Amino acid sequence: QVQLVESGGGLVQPGGSLRLSCAASGGGFIVNSMGWYRQAPEKQRELVATVTSGGSTNYADFVQGRFTISRDSTKNTVYLQMNSLEPEDTAVYYCNGKIWIPIGGNKDYWGQGTQVTVSS
Repeated sequence: QVQLVESGGGLVQPGGSLRLSCAASGGGFIVNSMGWYRQAPEKQRELVATVTSGGSTNYADFVQGRFTISRDSTKNTVYLQMNSLEPEDTAVYYCNGKIWIPIGGNKDYWGQGTQVTVSS
């Protein structure tokens, strides 16, 4: 069974930085793409950034060059480096994996979420 485990959230002051990590485990799967979404209170979940197995990246407009997504395919791990954080970035950040498994084919997997709070 595939699991996504996130780490790296926390409290940071405006203008600060955080690095999120998400590792996929379980064995016997192929990662097609991984990415990050976020959900603020009373708002819908929204895309932050994604990276494919081929290394292509996609970012939401609000990232504006502040965030960088990267991956280590040898560890099935994706990272999100977040710089110049703003209070508006406060949300629960969720890792997503579009993963192929032998039984079931392509499926979406989600991590448990990690809280990011930007406040002075």
